[in-house]
Amino acid sequence: MTSDQLLEKLKQDASSKVQDTLDAIYKVCKEQQERGVYDFSISTISKLGHGRGVPKAQSIRNKSGEKYRALILAFADSNAKKTPIRPSKNDEDWIEEITNPKHKLLVRVLSSELKQAKKQLDEIIPPKLRIDVYDHKAPSSENQSRLSEQERRALEYIISPRFQKKWLLTPNEYGELVDQNNKPVFKVATIDAIKKSLEYL
Repeated sequence: MTSDQLLEKLKQDASSKVQDTLDAIYKVCKEQQERGVYDFSISTISKLGHGRGVPKAQSIRNKSGEKYRALILAFADSNAKKTPIRPSKNDEDWIEEITNPKHKLLVRVLSSELKQAKKQLDEIIPPKLRIDVYDHKAPSSENQSRLSEQERRALEYIISPRFQKKWLLTPNEYGELVDQNNKPVFKVATIDAIKKSLEYL
């Protein structure tokens, strides 16, 4: 079945909106074919059809986009053997060993999407970014300035309602903890200092 025939079949019993979307996808795929560009990945077709009635890639991948995927795959299948074989000069050399043209095309599409995903990740988390994880189990020269779990619990206890209730202490606007006679037990800014320590150490 040709892509034209499949288009008509897919449009049968479909809503007018779905029919319009199928026509838009068909037009973009046809343009790709006429240009001799055999990249029929969902992301590519979606990008080329942006503003022309083609849904976003995720919408095509959803269950509701089954007809759209079928039409795109039809173009990929019919043009699989036309996919130009590129010289083996990069980390995709192994793809050339795939003998099935359809499988080779699909692998190239997946590889392209993977590279794009990695590129987006690099923008979020720059390469060689150092991320330190402190588990507080084995203090070393690098994390001796960090609070251990035991030290952290001790400070949290001091500013907890349980501790204050036990010793009849009350925090005031100056960050002090005062007793029943309003006499400071912990100095000004004590509570703020403890909170900052818990946040940064």
